[in-house]
Amino acid sequence: MNFERIWSTIKHLRGKQFLFQVLYRVHRPKYKDYTAPGIVSPNILKSKPIARDKCLYNQSFTFLNRLHPFPGWNFTDNGMLWAYNQNYFDWINQEGITAEEGCKWIDLFNSQLSTLNSTLSFDPYPIALRSMNWIKFFCQFPEKATKPRLDSLYSQVKLLEKKLEYHLLGNHLLEDAYALYIAASFFQDAKLLNKATKLLLSQLEEQTLPDGAHYEQSPMYHCILLDRLLDCINIAPKDELKAFAKKQIGWLKSICYQDGAFPMFNDTALGIAPVPNDIIDYAQRLGIESDATPLKESGYRKMSNTIMEAFVDVGNITATYQPGHSHADTFNFELRINGKPFIIDTGISTYDKTERRQYERSTAAHNTVTIDNKDSSEVWGGFRVGSRARVTLLNDTSEMVSASHNGFGPITHKRTFAMKDDGFDIADELSSSANAISYLHFAPEIEVLSYTNNCIVTSMGRIEIDGADEVRIMDETASNTYNQFRDIKMALIHFTKNLNCRINCKQ
Repeated sequence: MNFERIWSTIKHLRGKQFLFQVLYRVHRPKYKDYTAPGIVSPNILKSKPIARDKCLYNQSFTFLNRLHPFPGWNFTDNGMLWAYNQNYFDWINQEGITAEEGCKWIDLFNSQLSTLNSTLSFDPYPIALRSMNWIKFFCQFPEKATKPRLDSLYSQVKLLEKKLEYHLLGNHLLEDAYALYIAASFFQDAKLLNKATKLLLSQLEEQTLPDGAHYEQSPMYHCILLDRLLDCINIAPKDELKAFAKKQIGWLKSICYQDGAFPMFNDTALGIAPVPNDIIDYAQRLGIESDATPLKESGYRKMSNTIMEAFVDVGNITATYQPGHSHADTFNFELRINGKPFIIDTGISTYDKTERRQYERSTAAHNTVTIDNKDSSEVWGGFRVGSRARVTLLNDTSEMVSASHNGFGPITHKRTFAMKDDGFDIADELSSSANAISYLHFAPEIEVLSYTNNCIVTSMGRIEIDGADEVRIMDETASNTYNQFRDIKMALIHFTKNLNCRINCKQ
């Protein structure tokens, strides 16, 4: 057992996390039947929420790009995340689902309540998402909100209230707060609403960075959580909630390329969250408008000229006590030329604790530098981070961003990004000589036509290199969505002390 790594991990946790980790191991609240309040508000939606992608086909479900006939609520052969997605019931609000079909699945779940206690179906996160999705369904089909269904829903919400995820905090506790707020508004439960509102506002204050980003620094989770915030406003608007939504929309507009796509930083994949344009349209329907706001505390920066768009990462791991969706990607970047991907983040394909998960969080899987094949931050265990790189920002303008970090111990890595009219420059400087590699991952469509230690020529552009000891091109795979892979080329640029690369669109 690596005690140093464990200590580097747990020393960042909050006391409340330790307390509830112990509490939930010795006391596990059980499902208990409650009678729903006599008054509900099924017609409270102000606007139609964002419809979910089609996941349910007859008796089969497709989650994370894996199709399987309905296997029961606790089927884990496709991984825990697949099983959780089935229990979220997002799919009950997909386009084209009928009231009868949705009720069939709700009733099936309710008929098995006695067998689901102490299973993943009653983990707090699935309860939270399932509750919100059932409520949105009943708002769409109010005549289907029968007493047995409402009693079950309310009983699940009361169980969630006893199992709030203080042992994890982060986006899990925020989702719990969303669920309690929406359920309390739906059931007109004043006591629960007061509790939920306090929890929700406190978590939004803590988890929204000053520039509007969600503090776990994942564009995907930002979209998921912003969509849920808009659902809260849709059901029970409050000025304080609208203010947070406005800030978060401002950041969302800033983190997108011109075509509306976002970079694949940290745990981010396509096909999970609503797309930014749909979120912005949803907000507008609710009367919430916001201009793009400067990227700052999130650690990301956008740099562009007339033909290039780049996003760079010069930030620290925030939410230090909950870094589960962070990668060892300090000074990573993505680059597009003429609106098309050129240098890409390799993305994520799984949350299972596998060698692939470890690789996808590693420094070598990103467009940055390793020293002696080490990670800049100590990622391990699927969702854990031990020792972390600390970033010092040195220069921060729209044309040039420079920073250093200490993630490699005594050797400091300094990187400077500069956007020029005729190209994009990346300069690396080490405080002392070392065995260093700068990685570049090309988009799947990019062909490497030729390469030397001084230049890499591709089908989209060329990279002029100064300071390389050796340049190698290797085959690699990338994933912009779960369980699917794309063949790509990867450049490994070996250097000892200083390295300068210029990327331009001329072959």
